[in-house]
Formats: sequence, C-alpha cells, structure tokens
Amino acid sequence: MQSPYRALVSSDWNECLAPCGPFDVIGFHFPALAPPVEAIFRRYTSNAITLGSAIDQVGRLLPGPITEAHMDAYLASAFKTYNGVVGLMERCRERGILFMINTTGMRGYFQRAVATHRLPPPAALSAHPLMAFADPSAGMGPFYPLGEIADKAANTAAAAAHFHIPPEKIILMGDSGGDGPHFRWGAQVGARLIGSMVKPSLSAFCRQAGLTIHHYFGPVYAPGEPKDPRRETACNFLDLLEVIEGWIR
Repeated sequence: MQSPYRALVSSDWNECLAPCGPFDVIGFHFPALAPPVEAIFRRYTSNAITLGSAIDQVGRLLPGPITEAHMDAYLASAFKTYNGVVGLMERCRERGILFMINTTGMRGYFQRAVATHRLPPPAALSAHPLMAFADPSAGMGPFYPLGEIADKAANTAAAAAHFHIPPEKIILMGDSGGDGPHFRWGAQVGARLIGSMVKPSLSAFCRQAGLTIHHYFGPVYAPGEPKDPRRETACNFLDLLEVIEGWIR
C-alpha cells in the first residue's frame, strides 16, 4: 500500500513551536506550584534529571487530576503558538509531508487543542500520557506514548516505519538538551536536523556529541542569555517550508 506521505517532520513543541511549557496548565490553576514545576522542567531540559523523574516529581505536587475543564480553561486563556506554526502544519499535510508533534508535553493538551479547533489534527502525536482524556480527538493520526526521552527517537522511527518513509526524508526539530538524544539518533540514520529557538543545552549536547545542526531557526541563545520573546515572535515558521522542500525533493 502506498504511503500518503513522502517525508516526515518530527518536532518538539514546548519552546520550539510554542512559547509555553508542558506543565503550564498546572501553574495556571495552581499558581503556588508554578515555580517548583518550572524548576523541575528546567532540570529536565538541561539533562540534569530524566523525563521520568521530572514527571514523577510533578505528579507528586499535583493536588488532584487535571480535568478537561481545567485544560479547556487554560487553553482559552493562554494557548499560543509561534507565528506560522499552524500554517506550516497545514501546508505540510497539503504537500504530503507528515507533521508529527513529538514532545514531553501532555497528550490531553493536544486532544483539547484539536477538539477546540486551536490546532489542526497532527498526522502523528508522540506525547506523555500523564494528562489524557477519553476523547481521542477525531482526525488525529497515530498516538505514540512517550514515557522517557529515548522514546522520542523510537516513536519517530515507528511513525516512519508505519508510513514507509525512508530515513533521508526525515527532519527533526528541537530546541533544548532534551532533544539531544533525538538529534543523535537522527544523525545516525541520516535525518536532517533543525534547531528552533536553540537553547545552550542543545548547543552543548550537539557539540559534545559531534552533531551538526543543518539549519538554525530563530534565536540561538548563549549561556546565561535571557529569552527574547520579541525576536522569537518575529519569526515565521512558514519560512521553513522552502528549507524542508529543498531537502526532500
């Protein structure tokens, strides 16, 4: 059976395609938890702790489950992507490019973002099941649970195999050290690597592992440099379409 896709883009979400963190819904509803949850997230993205440890720590802080109502209220108030992200997802689908969100973020965030028409259904989703809801959100492609950081690469490989996409037609996008192992796998199989809003932790990982990022998009932050929302929001992700098409022709 012929695949409907000729290439695959597998991208992180938080601070890569959207200016938010995977646990922001917790801080939105429980403001006192925002600082410790943010500290846990930063320890993970700098590779100081594993994803599993980060999730365990966050789970222990929660006073109760995050419900659909919690998620919907958060999305109604705070949902935002970088400029052109939704358009890039739509254009990729139109051009036969599978756009896969591959993130430590929560499945429920994407379920409700799609159900409330804030995002088009991703062709594949790799996300953590800590927060998930009964409604799988119609139109979304295969779901791949992500329990540890190594699952990013495994899930991209599974999606590529499922849709018969060769390694040289795979493009990975990430921003932090948490994406480092995904990039290392991509370099091993011959995928292309895009650094988006690159943090020092990703630069350090790639330098130490001898990895080449093929295209940089948005700011590349130096150690200690504060985030620059103005520069980040000035970028238009639709500009990446030409880069992606150039690699997969």
